[in-house]
Amino acid sequence: MEGEKAPAVEVCKGVNGLDKVVLREARDCSAEVYLYGGHVTSWKNDGEELLFVSNKAIFKPPKAIRGGIPICFPQFSNFGSLEQHGFARNKQWSIDTDPPPFPTVTSSRAFVDLILKPSEEDLKIWPNSYEFRLRVTLGPGGDLMLTSRIRNTNTEGKTFSFTFAYHTYFFVSDISEVRVEGLETLDYLDNLQERKRFTEQGDAVVFESEVDKIYLSTPAKLAILDHEKKRTFVLRKDGLPDAVVWNPWDKKAKAMADFGDDEYKHMVCVEAAAIEKPIELKPNEEWTGRYFSLVWSFTSDMDHACIC
Repeated sequence: MEGEKAPAVEVCKGVNGLDKVVLREARDCSAEVYLYGGHVTSWKNDGEELLFVSNKAIFKPPKAIRGGIPICFPQFSNFGSLEQHGFARNKQWSIDTDPPPFPTVTSSRAFVDLILKPSEEDLKIWPNSYEFRLRVTLGPGGDLMLTSRIRNTNTEGKTFSFTFAYHTYFFVSDISEVRVEGLETLDYLDNLQERKRFTEQGDAVVFESEVDKIYLSTPAKLAILDHEKKRTFVLRKDGLPDAVVWNPWDKKAKAMADFGDDEYKHMVCVEAAAIEKPIELKPNEEWTGRYFSLVWSFTSDMDHACIC
């Protein structure tokens, strides 16, 4: 009915009839999560989209959705024998109707719990039994939090290890006007130079050509400054020591079928990750990786300085 308040959590159909969950909060804040991939595809604050999803994204299994927040598990990139970035982003997740209690109580009503367990086919590819629980929360202030809990449910005493990333695509106005702060003086592996190890020399990461770096032992807080929008994304993470920064630039953009030729100008990936030292879980052990993102506007250098 007209004037009726939209529900905080709504399950509905998305592109190509795929199931999705819409989370809503005050001030026209929302998020959308597809059950395919456990994949956040939209995060809006005051009605403005903050995540990048390619206009050429293919919302059709088994192809991963290009953009948003793909989950890389149990393998980041080609750090192992599985398909690129593992299989979690290509699987159908379920809504978890009875999740174990969280250690921290959320004040938000706008959250959804998803769960992924291996199928018989999955166990042939990666012979480990696990439960992957994901909670996506939209806070009352429009902030977005993803909490992953991965438990080893192997019954025969078998330990397993994995690498992981929240492969977040942020929407930016102009990549040449973007800075990533919080990574200065840190070591990184350069994927464009055979993963050789270097030390970051700049006071921020800026973009003048393709960038594909894995920063190691990074701080819990990072910031993405979009000068043209006068906007800063503040990222906080826990249990995720590494951070990946990626922009494909023009040549690689043209080589990707599900990515527009000029779309690299309007996106940057800054990913909370655990890559250099794989997470190891003994039977019944659980790992938690949290990722929290909020957006600020700044109107002066003073504002810029105080949040970063």
